[in-house]
Amino acid sequence: MTEPRPFELHVSDEELGDLRERLARTRFLDDSPRKPASGMDAASLRELVEAWRGWDWRAREAWLNAHPQFIADVGDAAVHFAHLRSERADAPALLVMHGWPHTFALQLDFADRLPDFHVVVASLPGFAFSSPYADGPMSETRIAATMHRLMTEVLGYERYLTYGEDVTANVSDLIAARYADHVEGILVTHAHFPNGDERAALTDPDERAFFAGIADFHEAHGAYGHVQSTRPDTLAAALNDSPAGLLAWLAEKLVEWSDTPPGYPSAVERRISRDRILTEAMIFWVTQSIGTSFRPYYEGADQPDPIPPTSVPASVHIQRHEAAYPESLVRRHYLDLRVFERLDEGGHFTAAEVPDALAERLRSFARSLGAFD
Repeated sequence: MTEPRPFELHVSDEELGDLRERLARTRFLDDSPRKPASGMDAASLRELVEAWRGWDWRAREAWLNAHPQFIADVGDAAVHFAHLRSERADAPALLVMHGWPHTFALQLDFADRLPDFHVVVASLPGFAFSSPYADGPMSETRIAATMHRLMTEVLGYERYLTYGEDVTANVSDLIAARYADHVEGILVTHAHFPNGDERAALTDPDERAFFAGIADFHEAHGAYGHVQSTRPDTLAAALNDSPAGLLAWLAEKLVEWSDTPPGYPSAVERRISRDRILTEAMIFWVTQSIGTSFRPYYEGADQPDPIPPTSVPASVHIQRHEAAYPESLVRRHYLDLRVFERLDEGGHFTAAEVPDALAERLRSFARSLGAFD
């Protein structure tokens, strides 16, 4: 393990020119007959591609670089992270982790609202500017160990709070369970999901109904996950070569999973601006990391090990994408539950969609733990 190395993003003029040429040569298709209601539509994709062609990337690049960033070797991965230090030396530390299909960049607006915390916004191995693991699987347990080592061994935080979304919701739960002596508390918007065997053993009608609904949703809308777990390289070859295809694949999920009414792209921009959508596409494009971002899907396709309940203080805020999540499950998993609520606003990308509301809740939670004494 080495000392963190400062990192600054710079996309070359040659890369930008190549991207714009590819976008200009996009071969658009019309919507298919009897097209399903979900999915990217042709008119909106044309609008987003045209916006990407004329976008002022240099201004966005400067905004990203205004957030101090670093790369540190943790095991056999080079882990990229933004590190926003508070002016208060004794401020509480917070680990923020993204999922798929977003990157660290989508969570910086949330981090910007926390000047009274030391905030670490990490890129998962194989995402954005973090290298993939050189050897072995990308399991939830391994990611949890990597992120914990980043916070403690690399950055020297003896104790910290943790927050994860999507892929890293379970990772955050694992960190709280396995490294409880180092975790001040866990902030949750994606409450714990039992594995398949645990779900099959549930007897509570509300709990069984919730997961039956999740299964029905994935039957209708989960094709993306199936192809990413069974044909990752074939899909990655197409998306890595076509910026328009990549943009369609990413933006579709930003729209469908956020707490917004149907509609491309204007609806989602009420929560996630066009600049932020294009930033996500640009980072995946220039790092060519779409293929390695699929690793949690195909390497995690086997049944994960159960995650034990955690005894660290927990503040749970159920986001709208999982609004019916049963309170009974929360109370069984988070044994020291300090707050439980269902959010009125904010979906799958909670930190990006409602950063002010989530920052307020985190600050209140940290204050209740004595973090600002």
